[in-house]
Amino acid sequence: MDKTLFNEGWEFQKGDSSKVFSPSSEWRSVQLPHDWSIEGPFDSKWASGTGFLPAGIAWYQKSFDVTDYDPEKTYAIYFDGVYKNSEVWINDHYLGKRPNGTIPFQYDLTPYLKAKGNEIKVKVDHTQYADSRYYTGSGIYRNVYLLKQDPVHFAQWGVFFTTPEVSSEESKAQVSVEVRNETEEIVKSFIKAQLIDANGQTVATSEKPLSLRPKKQNYIELGFNVPKPQLWSPADPNLYELKVSITKESETVADTWNEKVGFRTFRFDANKGFFLNGENMLIKGVCIHHDAGALGAAVPEAVWRERFQTLKNLGANAIRMSHYPHQDYIYDLADEFGFLVQDEAFDEWEFGKNKWITGWNVGTPGNDGSHEDFAEWGAKDVQDMIRRNRNHTSIIMWSVGNEIDYPNDPYSHPVLDEGRNPQIYGKGYNPNNPPASQLGKLANELVKAAKMFDTTRAVTAALAGVTMSNHTIYPEVLDIVGYNYQEFRYEEDHKAFPDRVIYGSENGDALEAWYAVKNNDYISSQFLWTAFDFIGEAREWPNRSSGAGIIDLAGKPKPDFYFRQSLWSEKPMVYFGITDSEKNVNRRRGLENNWIGEPGKSKWVAVYSNAEEVELFLNGKSLGKKEIKYTTESMPGWEVPFTEGKLEAKAFNDGKEVANYQLNTPGEVKKIQIKSSRDSYSEENEVVILDLSLTDKKGNRVFDQDAEFSFKIDGPARVLALESGDRDSHESYRSSKIKTYKGQLRAYIEVNDDAEAPVKIEITSEKFGKEKVTIKKIQN
Repeated sequence: MDKTLFNEGWEFQKGDSSKVFSPSSEWRSVQLPHDWSIEGPFDSKWASGTGFLPAGIAWYQKSFDVTDYDPEKTYAIYFDGVYKNSEVWINDHYLGKRPNGTIPFQYDLTPYLKAKGNEIKVKVDHTQYADSRYYTGSGIYRNVYLLKQDPVHFAQWGVFFTTPEVSSEESKAQVSVEVRNETEEIVKSFIKAQLIDANGQTVATSEKPLSLRPKKQNYIELGFNVPKPQLWSPADPNLYELKVSITKESETVADTWNEKVGFRTFRFDANKGFFLNGENMLIKGVCIHHDAGALGAAVPEAVWRERFQTLKNLGANAIRMSHYPHQDYIYDLADEFGFLVQDEAFDEWEFGKNKWITGWNVGTPGNDGSHEDFAEWGAKDVQDMIRRNRNHTSIIMWSVGNEIDYPNDPYSHPVLDEGRNPQIYGKGYNPNNPPASQLGKLANELVKAAKMFDTTRAVTAALAGVTMSNHTIYPEVLDIVGYNYQEFRYEEDHKAFPDRVIYGSENGDALEAWYAVKNNDYISSQFLWTAFDFIGEAREWPNRSSGAGIIDLAGKPKPDFYFRQSLWSEKPMVYFGITDSEKNVNRRRGLENNWIGEPGKSKWVAVYSNAEEVELFLNGKSLGKKEIKYTTESMPGWEVPFTEGKLEAKAFNDGKEVANYQLNTPGEVKKIQIKSSRDSYSEENEVVILDLSLTDKKGNRVFDQDAEFSFKIDGPARVLALESGDRDSHESYRSSKIKTYKGQLRAYIEVNDDAEAPVKIEITSEKFGKEKVTIKKIQN
């Protein structure tokens, strides 16, 4: 298969067809992936749920010639995701529509394609701007590929790798293959599968003949044994290359398939939790959305790579793809980094959930959303999610829905008039709402659809109204049952349903929520809401983003990141944050990462560490050593009268210092400190991340002297986006200037030409002067 990125050379214009295709229309060039909503502007007339950003209707078009066009080959176009209601034409021939904006799809171009002078058009209809509880983005916001294949080729997602038996001594692998024969005759072929290790050595091979029926889908299974395989785990994410080929009787290779795969075995136990490769393991998970602040939903792989490294540093070992399938490359990264993954299909089924417009839990919500297409597309969307991703070693479960059972949103049940119902909106039974009994029926249909294409993983859902769902068959039709914010139900439900596998599928940051996992063998996981701040699910204007993350929009850890790190990471660490009361220390709220204040006035120092003891020093003088012990009532802290200087914490195990952390009272801004993710580039489309900090002459960050900075580039690059982390800022994300927030900002620079010239970046502030950064070109 010749699969090439098809992201260059597109044009874009907002508006319906009467405007876009009028003689006076003005198209502008864009490079995919492209999210037009993030271009703004922010405005209170839009919806808080989707970040007060615009939506609407837009068109994309591209004129192109086919390099080395071969009329004997087949051609297809593959979209990894278009939000939403996309419709596609090639040379004025209508190819189809896909309502769901997060599901990949593919169209055959062969009957209509020419060697030269082709034109493809894509209409995107996101008129329902308040169609989600979180930011979706708009447009062709994921990769597009052009496929060139022999008439005899693998079907779309036509190779499925499974490992029926896994052990460190020997493992068995099976490769199920689907082959299309688009010719008019039977074609005799050989299907060959090879497994290649990290050193490039072929460790297993299997080959079988297959007579391919014309105009049909043809199936075959290959198997092989692998002695002493390198097992995949979060600690050692060992991967192999799977190479499958179709060779015709003429010895011509018709098609090849290459993909990374791995060996691991896992299981969930109702009493003992989760086991990976035979070892009991706590799943330390985080939930993520697909956006990344200023980049919107069109996020380069390099940015998520950096984000995943931050999550590794946190001590996390799992990711929940909430609440929809994510970008194609993000699953490759999960395999590579060693994250266990829950892949999720939907946030709603047949009825629309409440979508907040004025602000979260404020005013009257709307109900637009993906539910309108569920009856026709729901089962296929689940199956396409699974078929695309089922070879990813990292994935351990498929979720068919998030909080579909949220009480009275819209499903209801008489039990809501009884007992404990902690939900916020619409308490009490509402007989006019759809009955909760419908949940089990729909879930059963989705589970069956999922298991048609994968029976090696558990099918699950994240339940928000367990009180209600326990009176239906909904939990019973699932293999394992996710509980969102329902820790208080763990014990009684484990007793009431002893065969049910219960796990935390979405959880708050409270210490007791983690102890509910750590102290109960039958609970295997926590998926923290959320890893990163994200656009949307906002409060009232001017707020336009959620602050639920432990990492901000600019990728910078917040104080609570280090609290979580002290619980999850095995690497010794210590951190402290500053607040104004013992209550805030115990509640872990209102912490700042700076040592400033009024002389003599008390400050409270909240300390997080996974070491046994921590000693605090102010200007070299010990303020005492304390045992590090967390309880739900109190957290480690010191009351310290403020004195300018150096505040330092040292962590000890068995009396030996294992980690330290310090803050210094900053002076006036004297430096613009810039950290670059790289100092060279080798090819087009590489992304450089620049982090700017305002510091005093000693390099201490200054929080309270923010200033606006402009970016000017000389060379083959562009400013992709600028982000400060300020969730209330309405600055344009596509401007070349931005104001720092608490002394920091981040710039994403994209190399847009494979030239030999260096990229020179000039960063200027009227208040603090200028700095220059040069990114050199690596000479081949």
